[in-house]
Order: sequence, then C-alpha cells, then structure tokens
Amino acid sequence: MAITIRDVAKKAGVGLGTVSRVLNQSPQVRDVTRQRVLDAIDELDYSPSPIARRLSLGKTHTIAAIIPFFTRPAAVERLRGVTYSISGTEYDLIVADIETPERRVAAFKELARRERVDGVLIISLPFSEKDAEHFKKSGIPLVIIDVNDPILHDFNRIVVDDIEGGRKAVQHLLDLGHTNIGYISDVLEEPFPFSASRARFTGYCQALEAAGLNPRPDLHRHGEHSRSDAKIIAAEMLRMVDRPTAIFAASDTQAFGVLEAAREIGLRVPEDLSVVGYDNVEIAEHLGLTTVQQLLIESGEKGVRLLLEVMEDPLREPECEILPSELIIRNTTAPHS
Repeated sequence: MAITIRDVAKKAGVGLGTVSRVLNQSPQVRDVTRQRVLDAIDELDYSPSPIARRLSLGKTHTIAAIIPFFTRPAAVERLRGVTYSISGTEYDLIVADIETPERRVAAFKELARRERVDGVLIISLPFSEKDAEHFKKSGIPLVIIDVNDPILHDFNRIVVDDIEGGRKAVQHLLDLGHTNIGYISDVLEEPFPFSASRARFTGYCQALEAAGLNPRPDLHRHGEHSRSDAKIIAAEMLRMVDRPTAIFAASDTQAFGVLEAAREIGLRVPEDLSVVGYDNVEIAEHLGLTTVQQLLIESGEKGVRLLLEVMEDPLREPECEILPSELIIRNTTAPHS
C-alpha cells in the first residue's frame, strides 16, 4: 500500500501538522523534530502528492490563459510567447479556447477563483462592465493582453496602439495616391466586438479624414474572421463599378482572402490593387504582404512577466504598457496608376 503522511507522522511520533510544516519548510519546527520527521520520510521512502502539497501552501501553481479562437495565427503567436515564458517557471498552464459568448461567460466565472488558478491572462477578448466588475471582486491576479478599452483602466494590460497602426496602413496607401481605399474587418459589434478591429477602423477613418476624404460606407465590409469570408467580401467590393484600388484588411488572414479574390477576378497585385494586412504573421513574409507588424510573441512574454509581478505584489499600481507597431512594406502595394 502507498505510504501516507499519517504513516510518516506515526513513525516519527509527531502530529500530522508537524509533518506538513516540515514538508513546507516552515521555520516553526525544532531542529531535532525536523530531523526525526526527515528520517522517517527517508526510511519509508515517502513522496508527498504534488497536488496536496500545492494546496497546503495555498497555491495551485497554475496560470490560466483565456483566448478566443486560438487556431488563428495571431492568437497562436501570442500563445507561443505565453508558453515560452511560463516554461521557465514553476507554473503549469491551462488554456481555455473561447468560441462563443456563452463559453466566455463560463470561463470568466470558473477560472476567476483562487482555488483553481493563481493568476489569469485574458487575451484579445472584449470585456463588458459586468465582466470588469466580476474580476475586480474576485481579487484574482489578472493581466489583459490586446484589449484596449476605457473600462479597463484599473487593470494591468499589455496593449498595442491599433488606432495608430490603422493610420499607418492607410497613410501608406494615401501616400501612394490611392483614394478609394476599402477596409475589411471582423464584425465590429456583438457577439465578439473585438476592440482591435474597432481601433484599426478608427485609424482608417482618421487617416482618410485628415486627407480631406470622407470614409465611404460601401467601402467598409465586415464578416467572420477567416480567409474564406474575407475572400467573398473582397470579391463583392472588387466587382463594384467604383471599386477600391486598395484594401486595408484588419488582419493578415483576411488580407490573404483579399489576395485570393483579386487573383480569381483577374486583378493584378499590386498593379491593379494594393493590399495591406495587419499582424505580420510568419506566412506574410513568404507571400510578400505589406502589413502592420505588432509584437505578437513579445506581448505574450510581457504579459506573463507582468502577471508574475502582480502575483508577487497584488497591491501594486495597475500598469498599462503600450507596444509599438511598424509598417512593413513588401510587394503588395504600389503607386496608383
């Protein structure tokens, strides 16, 4: 039969609490008693349960990462940064993949509990005021990555200035002489009103307005975040009489759909159509896509580092680090002819 802590206590002639304090390296045990317990452990070849030991310390040694659609390239890159950073620590990682609003509510409720995890990373998921209040009350150490919303000013965050990123993308197209510039994005409202897509749209509009152009409603289309949906939407835009000569896509994945649509319609990129994406995922360089680079892996790494600091000092002042973006010019943009 397996040796238990009771066997150790009996062998050493001490109580269960004394054995527990020795295992947890408490200084509140006399040296002679500590040695007797250690000798008993050695004689019985006792190995304490890792789970039981964690619970006795009041820790789970587990961090949760809650992330939507983690099969998407940008989400995968952020998660890579998270796993890289956690792998060198004593913590295990739980990943919750959120595909529906209902799943988000359930994950927020179930994982914001200290008996489940020691800290939580929430990546790219929109918050409601109710969600924010829930996490405030829970007291769980929390870091939010890639959600830039005013209601979150009291939380620790790692964000990108997506408004500026959107402006950079559109300004590049304006500098090339394009004025009919389309924008393809995720759905900007429910069920998942991603703040990044809204912010990039704001940057799109600001750049056009600064150039004296009114954003055309017919040149902004949105749908599910996928290459196939973006391809359908882009094909509709490119068959318009007054079609866009350039399209800014809210992600590289959607930009790939635009490139496919242009090829099938018979438009040359960049001679007939310029295309800009967002994220700079690995395949973007292979396809020669002009895009706005954000620090995806780094955001995950920084999120973990900040969370570990918050777990050590829960009363520290909330911190918001804004990561830079950079326009990477490749082969899918050219002057408007």
